[in-house]
Amino acid sequence: MSAMLKRAGEAVTHINESVANTNDASFNADEEYVRIGEMARKYGVTLRALRFYEDKGLIAPKRDGSTRLYSRRENARLQLILLGRKIGFSLRDVKQIMDLYDPSGTNIKQLRLALDKSEKQMTRLQKQRAVVDDAIGELSKLMDDVRDRLAERTSPEATQAK
Repeated sequence: MSAMLKRAGEAVTHINESVANTNDASFNADEEYVRIGEMARKYGVTLRALRFYEDKGLIAPKRDGSTRLYSRRENARLQLILLGRKIGFSLRDVKQIMDLYDPSGTNIKQLRLALDKSEKQMTRLQKQRAVVDDAIGELSKLMDDVRDRLAERTSPEATQAK
């Protein structure tokens, strides 16, 4: 799990750098944009999910009429959203972390919040793992018991005794 947290920290840093290299305020004709369908295919999400993330203020694609155009910034933000969801963060958690991003700052507050939320999530996941491991152990015992009973009842001696 610590490798996952390290990867998450690196992803936040990488995504912040990607976001910093884009200009949020203007429509840059030189920048490469992708449409919603391509964005959905690239990340394996539905169009509905992208619209939902937009409604929640997590991404803000540019508009050309009714066409949504996604920049590198939106790609980076979507990567962070998907990483956050993968490791069990709520969309609220992801938004809080992303909203603390300051392209001209050190982002210490953002990184501290990401670390705090990550540590709490790690504790939750470790507890869930313990419960799952216990359930797997119990299920394995049950399966062994059932196999033994089945073997006893289908052995040649058991079938002749009937």
